[in-house]
Amino acid sequence: MTSNLLTISILIKPRHLRKLEEDAWYERPVPARLIFNKKTYDITMTYRGNHTREFRKKSYHIIFNTYNEEFRAKEIHLNAEYRDPSLIRNKLSFEFFQKIGCLVPQSTHVFLFINGKAEGVYLLIESVDQYFLKERNLPLGPIFYGVNYHANFSLLTEEGDVKSSLLKGYETKEGSLEDEKDLEMFIAKINTLPREVFPEEISKVLNIRQFLLWLCGIICTQNFDGFEHNYSLYKNTETNLYEMIPWDYDATFGRDCDGVKMEYDYIGIEGFNALTARILDIKEFRQQYKTLMEKVLTHHFTPQSLEPMINTMYEDIKDYMKLDPYKSQSGVIKFEKEFDYIRQFIKDRNQYLKEQLDHLN
Repeated sequence: MTSNLLTISILIKPRHLRKLEEDAWYERPVPARLIFNKKTYDITMTYRGNHTREFRKKSYHIIFNTYNEEFRAKEIHLNAEYRDPSLIRNKLSFEFFQKIGCLVPQSTHVFLFINGKAEGVYLLIESVDQYFLKERNLPLGPIFYGVNYHANFSLLTEEGDVKSSLLKGYETKEGSLEDEKDLEMFIAKINTLPREVFPEEISKVLNIRQFLLWLCGIICTQNFDGFEHNYSLYKNTETNLYEMIPWDYDATFGRDCDGVKMEYDYIGIEGFNALTARILDIKEFRQQYKTLMEKVLTHHFTPQSLEPMINTMYEDIKDYMKLDPYKSQSGVIKFEKEFDYIRQFIKDRNQYLKEQLDHLN
C-alpha cells in the first residue's frame, strides 16, 4: 500500500454489540474499549445519524470517559459515508468551508476494526462542543444542533403547521434554559421583525458576514439538507452573535443523501429557509453576499483550488477500498470513477453560479 491510513480498533462484548444490532435506534451508549496508536481507552458508544442507522455499514458516536488528550476531545464521530461512492464528500466540504473562512469540525479518514473484523474506511469527525470551542480559543457559549427538518428558522413546520415549540428540530449540545429561551427569541425575531428595522435588529443577534460565508459554502457544495438541519448554531458570548457551523456534508458535490445524482443546477444561488429568505431580501446583505460569492467562485470553488485536496484524499484511501467489506467490486470501480464526477460537478456548478450572480442585483 502506498498510503498509511490511521487505524482504530474497538473491542466490545458480544452482548453489548447485540444490543445495538437488535435495535438501530437504541440510544443508551454501551461500554467498549478503543485502541489507537497502541493505547487503549475506555469508551461508550452507540449508533449515530437518522436514516443512516438503517444502512448495513453503521456510523458511530464515541464518548470517552474523560477528555482524551490523544484525540483532543471528549466525543468523536465515526461516519461510514455509506451512500457516498467517493467517501470524501464530507471531508472535502469541511476543508472547502474552512478555506473560505467558516468554522468547521476537523476530520480525517481512518480504517476501523470491531472485535478484529474489518469494518472499512470511516471519516473520524470532531464533535462540535465546548472542547471544539476551546481548541480554537473561542469563548464558551451555547451550541444547538439542527437535527431534523424542523430546524428551518421558521414558525412553521415543513408541513406548514404552526410549531408546538420554536425549539422543535434542535438539540441543545451546550447551554442552559436561558440559552434555549434566547434561541426561541432569535427565531421569533427572524419571523416577526418588520422589514424596515430588520437589517439593524438582525445584525445585533447574527454575525451577518459569517452567515453569508456559510451560505456561499452550502450553495457551492449544494447540500439540500443543510438549509433546514445538518448545522450547528453557536452563540459567541463575546460578540453575542449567532454563527453557523456546517455538519454532515456527505450529500454534496452532485449526490443526494441516498447517493443519487443531483444535477449541478438543482439549487439556485439564493437557496432557501426562512432566515436566508429574509437576509437576501435586504439589498445591502444581498450585495454583500454577491461580493463574497464572486470571490469564492473565482478563488476557492474551482477545480484548480480543490484538485489538490481531492487528489490527497484519493491517495489516502484508494488502497483500502478493497479491504472494505461493504464495497463490492462494482463499488470499488465506482469509487475510481467518482472523482472525475466530482471534478466535473465543481466545474459545472461554478459556471452555473456565475451565471446566477445577476439574480442578486
